Amino acid sequence: MSKIGTEETPLRVAIVGAGPSGFYAAEHILKDGDLHAQVDLFDRLPSPFGLVRGGVAPDHPKIKSVIRVYEKTAAREGFRFFGNVKIGQDIEVEELERLYHAIVFTVGCETDRQLGIPGEDLPGSHAATSFVGWYNSHPDYADHEFDLSSERAVVIGNGNVAMDVARMLALTDHELRQTDTADHAIEALDAKQIREIVVLGRRGPVPASAAYLASDEVDKTTRVNVETLKEFSEREPEGKKQRIVLRFLASPVEIKGNGKVESIVVGGNELVESGGTLRAQDTGEREELECGLVLRSVGYTGVPIEGVPFDEKRGLILNEGGRILDSHDSGHKVGHYTAGWIKRGPSGVIGTNKKDALETVQHLFADVESGALLSPENPDPVAVEDLLREKGTRYVSFEDWQAINEAEVGRGEPHGRPRVKFVRVEEMLETVGERLAG
Repeated sequence: MSKIGTEETPLRVAIVGAGPSGFYAAEHILKDGDLHAQVDLFDRLPSPFGLVRGGVAPDHPKIKSVIRVYEKTAAREGFRFFGNVKIGQDIEVEELERLYHAIVFTVGCETDRQLGIPGEDLPGSHAATSFVGWYNSHPDYADHEFDLSSERAVVIGNGNVAMDVARMLALTDHELRQTDTADHAIEALDAKQIREIVVLGRRGPVPASAAYLASDEVDKTTRVNVETLKEFSEREPEGKKQRIVLRFLASPVEIKGNGKVESIVVGGNELVESGGTLRAQDTGEREELECGLVLRSVGYTGVPIEGVPFDEKRGLILNEGGRILDSHDSGHKVGHYTAGWIKRGPSGVIGTNKKDALETVQHLFADVESGALLSPENPDPVAVEDLLREKGTRYVSFEDWQAINEAEVGRGEPHGRPRVKFVRVEEMLETVGERLAG
């Protein structure tokens, strides 16, 4: 068998998940001048970029400028995008094993962690991710409904997502109409009756892990968050219709209501030193707040993929430095890798994933050298296209995505908005329908 990574036998890699980690992994693989590689990047949506498109708040457009970096990767020789392809439905992991030398899973952490309190599942209590997906035009959440008719909303958590959803609930109609917020969300948010948004954090504004560190050791994200919260708390009320109230050392104990959320019981906490960190401990104090909407933002967890070893306790793919393990006490699952949140947990900023993906790709390159890769039956690049066509899967190429992107930008122009996103997969497919049919 000829050496993998040469012109005659290029390294064929499938990356599953087209968010930041997927693009960084593709970039690390394709920019290596000594290795001939081809990367096929799969995503279940027709649109790439993961949380940069579907998670970043619409009023933070600067953060989305990182997309330009991913577009440069997509323009590299050897890169292909296969959007609208669901692993485990349109194509199985076993089928990928027959077509590629290596598979890298970069699927992120798609669900919220549970609070584990009574009343959490009452109508009106939602995972913050579903609210974010709803206002960001994510197809999964297009039909979700949020009752914004009560005077008080409660946001649980004080990380970036909690701050985003609190701010989105407070923005005016005029502010929202300058962004790419989903039209259905703009209309609902404009009609909201909410006057007070209470944000509950079980500790103080600085996470316990950072509380004992010198100021120069606290990571930049934490410093920025603390500064933002400080600046928020010192603002004089400006007479706007909504106010945001930050409540630290407070944890939800129970969500109450008859058939829907009507109130939340909040417990008081105190910080107690435990093993070199500060831990929030219940003081026994209780307070009941009337509210009609609860948004839970206390962390994310991964969703298992059929055929990929999963660490149920941590909610992550079982791995060591990005090499997927067969089980806790056995070796590396040959040719299988992971990067990003599903590898390490939901931490860091967008750029953190670049270094994380590099570690994984370096291990992959070491395995190319030692020959510890999959032995695909048919590594021909055409084979995957043939298979998807055979199955009747309407996959979206990067060129198709660019047509969708252009159409969205065109829809926004008459209204002075950056874009008006398509909310449904069908709408996206219709935009490139003729090309796909050809």
